[in-house]
Amino acid sequence: MSSNLQTNHESTLDKEVLAESTATKATAFESNLSHLDSDGDITMVDVSGKTASTREAHASGQVIFPAAIYEQIKAADGMTKKGSITQTAHIAGIMAAKRTHDLIPLCHPLPLDKIGLSFVYDDNKNSITVTATVKVTHKTGVEMEALTAVSVACLTIYDMTKAISHDIVINNIHLMNKTGGKSDYQHA
Repeated sequence: MSSNLQTNHESTLDKEVLAESTATKATAFESNLSHLDSDGDITMVDVSGKTASTREAHASGQVIFPAAIYEQIKAADGMTKKGSITQTAHIAGIMAAKRTHDLIPLCHPLPLDKIGLSFVYDDNKNSITVTATVKVTHKTGVEMEALTAVSVACLTIYDMTKAISHDIVINNIHLMNKTGGKSDYQHA
């Protein structure tokens, strides 16, 4: 019985230490992480006091194929038994950007003004580079929408070509730049 009491006491102490550690970490990060409130709890950012401005973000990613598969896809101009991989991925990317707030829990729903995607074949890397541009006039930015558009477009290309090969790699999804809001950003 005393062993059981000791275990419960240790468990309570462990929980208290963990809670204190978490609170300390939250305080240390709260100035850097906009989705934590003063108590360290997760929260949606309050943009009600911000001024609406034009905001734009560009993101990019790559779908890399084995050399022979890349040549096969390029020779067919991206057409597969399922249809055009880039046309399908284009639609998927647009739909994803519009639904980002449904996928990423703390994103605001935004009335997007522009969503554009481009697909470039890169013979040196046996890849298709996907780029998304998203624009809005609002109180918050569209980085997540651009990144979501690229991610889902790349996943769609994978889905459209996986019957040919599973040795396909999605790589280097990143924010290229953003403008508007508190500060601009340019990927180095």
